[in-house]
Amino acid sequence: MDKIAALTEILTADPTNAFARYGLAMEHISQGHTDTALAEFTTLIQHNPDYVPAYQMSAQTLAKLGRTEEAIDRLHHGIATANRTNNQHALAEMEALRDDITT
Repeated sequence: MDKIAALTEILTADPTNAFARYGLAMEHISQGHTDTALAEFTTLIQHNPDYVPAYQMSAQTLAKLGRTEEAIDRLHHGIATANRTNNQHALAEMEALRDDITT
C-alpha cells in the first residue's frame, strides 16, 4: 500500500487525525499535487486550528506557486496561532517568510 492510500485509510477512520492529514498533504506535495495538498492543509486547519505546521507549510507552498496574497493571509493566521500556542520556532520562520515575500 502506498503512503497516500495508507494515510487516506487512517483518515477514513479518523478524519480529524492531524498527523495523518499533515502527512497526506506533505505526500501530495512530494508528488507534485499542490492543489490537493493545499486542500488537505485547509481541512487540517479546520479540524485542528492550533496545528501550526499546517499554516507554515501551506504558506510556503502558496509562496512557491506565486500565490503571494494567499500566502500572506495564511501566514497572518499562522503567526497568530504560533503566538497563541507559544511555538517560537515556527513563529520566527513564518515571520521571515512573510518578510521575504512582502519586500
